[in-house]
Order: sequence, then structure tokens, then C-alpha cells
Amino acid sequence: MNTKITKEERNWILYDVGNSAFIMLVTTIIPIYFNYLAGNAGLSDVEYLAYWGYAASFATLVVAILGPICGSIADTKGFKKPIFIISLAVGAGCCIGMGFAKSWLAFLIIFFVAKVGYSGSLIFYDSMLPDITCEDKMDRVSSLGYAYGYIGSCIPFIVCLVIVLGADKLGITMSAAMAISFAITAVWWMAVTIPLIKAYKQKHYVEREKGAIKKSIIRIGQTFKNIKKEKKAFFFLLAFFFYIDGVYTIIDMATAYGSALGLDSTGLLLALLVTQIVAFPCALIYGRLSKKVGAEKLIMVCILAYTGIALFAIILQTQLQFWVLAVLVGMFQGGIQALSRSYFTKIIPANQSGEFFGLYDICGKGAAFMGTALVSIVSQLTGSTNAGVGTISIMFIIGLILFVRVVRMEK
Repeated sequence: MNTKITKEERNWILYDVGNSAFIMLVTTIIPIYFNYLAGNAGLSDVEYLAYWGYAASFATLVVAILGPICGSIADTKGFKKPIFIISLAVGAGCCIGMGFAKSWLAFLIIFFVAKVGYSGSLIFYDSMLPDITCEDKMDRVSSLGYAYGYIGSCIPFIVCLVIVLGADKLGITMSAAMAISFAITAVWWMAVTIPLIKAYKQKHYVEREKGAIKKSIIRIGQTFKNIKKEKKAFFFLLAFFFYIDGVYTIIDMATAYGSALGLDSTGLLLALLVTQIVAFPCALIYGRLSKKVGAEKLIMVCILAYTGIALFAIILQTQLQFWVLAVLVGMFQGGIQALSRSYFTKIIPANQSGEFFGLYDICGKGAAFMGTALVSIVSQLTGSTNAGVGTISIMFIIGLILFVRVVRMEK
């Protein structure tokens, strides 16, 4: 097997470097700025966390509903690249637009549209993988995408961090610093995607014909029928839905949670920068360990670790404890994402990988609505953000039980 990364593979990996910059901003600086806008409008910390959670939940829910239809349409010859570009333009355009929002509600609405664009682009991006590499290299290329996405996102983030934290010295307002940061992130996101847009060619497709949308919906129904025949894949997707829900909820709400607890904003941002740096080598290490230990055992270790992280969040009060949480998340985040994708590849029919990865993307990118909604509801009902975040452990426990069943089915 030729292990050298090709130009097509490198271009595909670069999009992970680009879109990760946006999600890095979403999990760090954006929640803090939204907290600032919400505070100026008189919202309490609990209300701030709840509204932020509802917006994130609604965005992922919309993608979960529209994603399969758009993804199926994109399988039509010549459609994938244009729809991908539209999603990218919506996400990056609204990222810039957030810098012009002056009220918390306007900001939240623009953020919602940006998140839909970002999440939508990932569905088409993931489906490009079979077009840019061979089956033997999919696991490695996929892992490299996650790994370099983590470390690459740090470049624009550090620039944005310097601008935001040094706004006074630069002689600009906080609002201006945030607007500049949003623009830098959007430009980075679009710029590193240009090589993929220029060179990508859709090799696997359905021929274009009349009634493309109707036929796409019919194909979705056929995909759901096929999954019922593959019990291992079906139960894995159930398990994946729950445990990856918890993972993405922690990613989406980490900074919002720390801000609601009243922790120092600078410390929160630096801690989450450490998360990205730690996740880079860990994603690569898990890829190597899987050959010796087995992906299923490592996935179970990651789920157990995340359960402990969620329970630890219940007692989290200090900056030091948040730093510990950030490092732990970095240690297991890359592993659970990369190994889940490669493990799924091994248990599905090779000739139906497109259909099954369509469902995988729904579970992975559309799952977090439940976790963020759960955190928001429990936080409001109990008046405690700690209790809200702690409930995420339930997602991991359900996911672990289902995943153990998947592993036992193989014996």
C-alpha cells in the first residue's frame, strides 16, 4: 500500500483545518461574547446558558432533518461540489455577519444560520472521502483530517485571541475586536478550502435524471430499509448517537459552562487552546494503538473516560479544575472521533458504504441537539449549571451499554 499522502488527500484534509477554526471559535470566544451581550441585556447566567444551548440544539436538529435529503441530492452527478460551496458560503458569510450584530437575539439568530451552514458542509465533506482516496487509506486520511484540524485551528485562534485580549492596547473596542476575529476566521476557513474546491471531482454518483429530489427521498427510504438488515451497524449507530451526542455537547458548551460559573475568560480560552494541542498527538496515537489493542476496546475506554469527565463537571468550581477537564477532553476527543469512523467502516457492507455513511453523518452531526437541550432544560429547572452539565453522563452510559452489545454480537 502506498502510504504517501496524495495532493487530493491533502486538499481534503485542509478543509478540516479550515472548518475547525470556526468550531474552535464557537467553543471558545463566541460563547463569551454572547455572555457579554446577554449580560448587557439583563439575562441571568442560567438564562444565558439555556438560550445558547437551545440555539445549538435547534441548529443541529435542522441539519439532522434536512441533511439526509440534501446529502442524497448531492449524490447526483455534478451536484455535490455546488451544494458544498453553498453550505461553506452560508457558514463563512454568517461568521462575518456575527460581527455586525449588536443585540444578543440578533447575534443568536446569525449564529444559528452559521452553524447550519457549517454542519451542512461537513455532510458533503465526509461524503467526498471515497472520491479522494482508496479504501485501504481511508482510516489514515480520516484520522489525519481530525488531527491536523485540531492543530491547524490553533493558528487563526491565537491571532484572534491576541486581538480580543489586547483590544485596549490596540485602541479598539471589544465589539470591533470580535468583528475582526470573526472576519479572520471566515477568511481562513474559505482560503484553505480553495484547493479542495478547485481540484475536487465527484467520482461516485447517481446519474442526473428528472425528478432528482423525489428520487433522492426514495433512496433515503431504501437506506433505512438496508440498515435494518445489518444489526451490528444498526446497534452501533444507536450507541454512536448517544455517546457522540455527549462528546459534541461538551465541545459545544464548554466555554459557555465555564462562563456561567463565573470563571476567568482568558483562562477558559487558554485551557481550550490546550485541548486542541493535546488532541493532535492523541488522535495519531489512538490510530497506532488500534492495531495492537483493537478499536472496540479503545472506544469503550474513551466512553468511560467521558462519563467520568461529565461527572467531574458536577463538582467543577475553580479555574484549575477547568484546566484539568480541558486536558482530559483533549486526550480522548480525537480518539473517540477517529476510531468510531474507522470502526464503522469495518462492520458495514463495502458496496453500500455511501448509504451507511449518510446515516453515520446524521447521528454524528445531528445528535448533539439532545445533549444541549438536556443541559439547558435541567439547568433552568434546577437553577444549577453544574447539574445540567452533569446529566450528559447519562448519554455516555446509554452509549456504552449499546456499544458493548455491538462488540458481543461479533463474538
